[in-house]
Amino acid sequence: MKTATFPPLRVEPKLRKDVERLLGPGETLSMFVENAVREVVERRTADAEFGARALASREVGRKTGRYQGAASVLRDLKAQAALARRRQDKRR
Repeated sequence: MKTATFPPLRVEPKLRKDVERLLGPGETLSMFVENAVREVVERRTADAEFGARALASREVGRKTGRYQGAASVLRDLKAQAALARRRQDKRR
């Protein structure tokens, strides 16, 4: 697979110095920029997918007239968070 390049990016010297100061061992400025771009792409993709699921859920609610109450949603979210914390603790 061929690779592509991003256009040159002009930044203030202070920003470049700040980034260079944060580079990890063996990490290049190009690697840093690529990782940053990947993270933003992943986050924006997740945000867009979340929005699409929310709109679809809203439509189901409108069609069926059935909605889940806030208390129920918060209870489910708290249970999911607790489960995630337990899994994280087991990994440590």
